[in-house]
Amino acid sequence: MARVEEPPASPDEDVGAATEEEQLATAVSPEIVANSFGEYMRAWWARVRGGDTGILPVVGGLLLISIIFQSLNSHFLTAGNLVNLLVQGAVFMLLAMGEVFALLLGEIDLSAGFVAGLGGVIAAELVKDSTGWPWWAAVIVALLVCAAIGALQGTIITRLGLPSFVVTLAGLLAWQGVMLLILGTGIGEVPINDRTIGDFANGILTPAASWIVMIAIVGAFGAMTWFRDARRRASGLVAPPVSLTALKIVAVAAAGIIVVMICNTNRGTAFRSIRGVPWVVLIVLGVLAAWTFVLGRTRFGRYIYAIGGNAEAARRAGINLALVRTAAFSLASFTAGIAGLIYASRLRSISTNIDGGTLVLYAVAAAVIGGTSLFGGRGKARDAVIGGIVVAAINNGMGLQGYSTAARLVVTAIVLLAAVTIDAVFRRGRTARV
Repeated sequence: MARVEEPPASPDEDVGAATEEEQLATAVSPEIVANSFGEYMRAWWARVRGGDTGILPVVGGLLLISIIFQSLNSHFLTAGNLVNLLVQGAVFMLLAMGEVFALLLGEIDLSAGFVAGLGGVIAAELVKDSTGWPWWAAVIVALLVCAAIGALQGTIITRLGLPSFVVTLAGLLAWQGVMLLILGTGIGEVPINDRTIGDFANGILTPAASWIVMIAIVGAFGAMTWFRDARRRASGLVAPPVSLTALKIVAVAAAGIIVVMICNTNRGTAFRSIRGVPWVVLIVLGVLAAWTFVLGRTRFGRYIYAIGGNAEAARRAGINLALVRTAAFSLASFTAGIAGLIYASRLRSISTNIDGGTLVLYAVAAAVIGGTSLFGGRGKARDAVIGGIVVAAINNGMGLQGYSTAARLVVTAIVLLAAVTIDAVFRRGRTARV
């Protein structure tokens, strides 16, 4: 008998004593039996009516935003603008995916914007002609430094018991100061001299390579999803109906085809054709796949949800709260470092003009708008990507209309407030029913 698979919830039982399969089973809430797609849809609708709306609000909001901006400017949904929107939103998506690690714990990381900037500065400094490092070594060092920053902040938070808001706010100021120290000795800007790093955000695949990569990604996803669900059904574990597994694979394939078709549409001029999927889209998908696996398929990921849902219960279950929290902050800063490399790549330089404060606020907004709870214990890496697209769509659409930065910030704030209000209302409703 197959049962509907739900996002991990915070266990109130002895996680340390439970077996691996028992932990997977107890991670599903509520336990709803579904033998067919019809039963699954009825169970899903019952959860929606009960307040568990999932990504419906943000998807509906994204559709509404698209309709509004398309009606105001017919250029909004053109292939060129949609690809540009994805490239613009990549930094928001990556920063938000890092922020998800902190938010799932009920914490926050305000330093991510300038940690990202510092990662870009380190990579740019190492690939300068006077330094001459290979691009891959510069990227590794930059990301390791960012991860170490996160580990340091996480250690201070967990070992000294200080609020993450205060520690990461101090980090925001400190890492901005470090950036100024490194860049302030000259013109305050370091160009990206390496072509490979420059292509992270500006490079594109050929149309043929775009199709090949898409087929490979969909094929890998389909095979993994099908065999995983089949194995779990054969073992009597929590798994969706066969029809739903097939529908997921078809939906991902359809999304991949649409994205590649849009990206392969010529968005250049009569004199220069520009076609193909940008590299940065693949980078975002790679990070999304990695963090989705970490949060959804590993013991570490389940521990993060457990701590965010009920830290005391997790501690009594034998989870090392300090270690998990420190590792989560390290991964958050590591992801911010990736965002910093994309930011520097897109501008082909990194300077003191980077507004890390605004970037981190956009990152938090993107994660929350996408569905990650500010109260901890609920959210996915996917939420950050969807929320990042919403934030990028608002900025892009209002930019096409010629609105000022002030107006964009106000509208983003309104959308964020609406998302938090929806989360709080449904959370109170679920608590009242329990």
